[in-house]
Amino acid sequence: MKARRQSVILDVIQRAPVRSQEQLRRSLRAAGFDVTQATLSRDIRELGLMKGGADGAYQPPAQPGPNGHAAKSLLQRGLGEYLMRVDRVQQMLVLRTGAGQAQLLGVALDRARLPEIVGTIAGDDTILVIAPDVRRARALVKRLEAITGEGQTS
Repeated sequence: MKARRQSVILDVIQRAPVRSQEQLRRSLRAAGFDVTQATLSRDIRELGLMKGGADGAYQPPAQPGPNGHAAKSLLQRGLGEYLMRVDRVQQMLVLRTGAGQAQLLGVALDRARLPEIVGTIAGDDTILVIAPDVRRARALVKRLEAITGEGQTS
């Protein structure tokens, strides 16, 4: 539920300028999520949303700069919270998450711009990650294990 709600929040702020929590709360209600101000504030903080730009609207988390720290931090947090299992088949990886969490983790993977990833496709609880070749797919599995600090692969 939380992952889906946060995914909707990101979608809402990317479609149209949202200048207040109340405006965001109304958009969430229209999408089927009735949240309190405290929950919404927590979601905004966890998603790293900031008000900015000429219109003062909420902005998505900063895109990675030259060193990519923001995206790598988002990826580390996403992997730690959502990743349950990784299976590798040739140059493809199948990442398993809890229900509704795959899209958030997929966004984090895409923003991290890891050299081992050609592309990702995220469903509800599964992400297909494609690497250029078998060698780089193996390297990606090792990188994910290093980030999460545990072996979750098969």
